Amino acid sequence: MSDPERKMIEDRALRDAAWALVRADISHLRIDLTTKGLGARFLDRVAEGASDVLDEAAEVAENNRGVLFTLLAAVVLWLTRNPLLALFGDDDDEDQQTEEPERD
Repeated sequence: MSDPERKMIEDRALRDAAWALVRADISHLRIDLTTKGLGARFLDRVAEGASDVLDEAAEVAENNRGVLFTLLAAVVLWLTRNPLLALFGDDDDEDQQTEEPERD
């Protein structure tokens, strides 16, 4: 047997083995998809990702409590800024709202 013939036989054997692996993968994929659909798989991935994000956020919040409390206080102050300014008698709003004469 010549060298090119032997090489062709080896290559054909490798091709056939690779094709058998592809057919087996397709068969496993079909079985997988019949047991659990794409939508259910997608929802599982999203839920898993959300769980990971929540765990990471909890860990970061635990490690940075001071920053978290400062941020929370800043948000509360921002949300209550108008009542607080009214409580302390902010006169700047009245100065800015002077009426201009009407133009004809």
